[in-house]
Amino acid sequence: MNRRAVQSPRDVSPGPGFSPGRLAQIACLLEVTAQKPGNVHRFADFADLHLVEFLLSASAIAGPLDRARAEGVGPAVLGAIEATRRVVNTNTNLGMVLLLAPLAAVPEKTGLAEGIETVLAATTVDDAKLVYRAIRLAQPGGLGEVPDQDVTSEPTITLRAAMTLAAGRDSIARQYANGFREVLSEALPVLRESLQAGRPLETALVAAYLHILAHHPDSLIARKYGPAHASEVSRRAALLLNAGWPEREHARRLCGEFDAWLRQPDNRFNPGTTADLLTAALYAALREGTIQLPFSRSFADGA
Repeated sequence: MNRRAVQSPRDVSPGPGFSPGRLAQIACLLEVTAQKPGNVHRFADFADLHLVEFLLSASAIAGPLDRARAEGVGPAVLGAIEATRRVVNTNTNLGMVLLLAPLAAVPEKTGLAEGIETVLAATTVDDAKLVYRAIRLAQPGGLGEVPDQDVTSEPTITLRAAMTLAAGRDSIARQYANGFREVLSEALPVLRESLQAGRPLETALVAAYLHILAHHPDSLIARKYGPAHASEVSRRAALLLNAGWPEREHARRLCGEFDAWLRQPDNRFNPGTTADLLTAALYAALREGTIQLPFSRSFADGA
């Protein structure tokens, strides 16, 4: 392992000399390139969603997210989705943007765990209105309708309050309610520990992804196919980890079988929300210096 790529967050200042928007771009590129079970990656497209669409989407978001500190979360989310829509016609990154915008709004000299609470507490009704517009523009699948503060109407409460109402059914909304607990207290430590153990970066990414998926049923799967299916996906992800992935050959073989099962038929069990949470954790890892740039290890040496 190239130890230059892994460092204690106490040893580095926040961010490796890149703007928040650029770090968000890099996080998106790392996430979509990694060979995660059930997702689009550099060796697997969906019939209706191609790797190139994710790459184009990542290219579009830096400017709006760079303005998050000055303009707020709502304008950053809407600006990033509008910029994405200028390069692709599909919903590739709404969940990512919803997570990355509050993280990008944390002041440069403030740690994410400390600063995210201040950012979330400061969100307004206007932020909620802009985010609702962004959601309608992105047109995510499987949203359904709710009796209070539905996304098809104009919100009357702050963005954090609106997200808190949805926290029980959506993992991204839950991050707004709990201060990004799954991102900063679960996925990020797994990334850090995997890299410190000498695993290649791609393997560390997949490890964090599987950890999230094993412990938190994927919201996208639950919305489209119901909580029982989402729980079954999580159960199978936990089996992989308990079987000794990635060290044991048997577990690596099970991982391939898990990937094939998620994709048949028509990639229906795509853990898309889990990938969004991983992207946010990658942003945090880049900002704190756990993943350092310039990158000097082949990303292909992965899972």
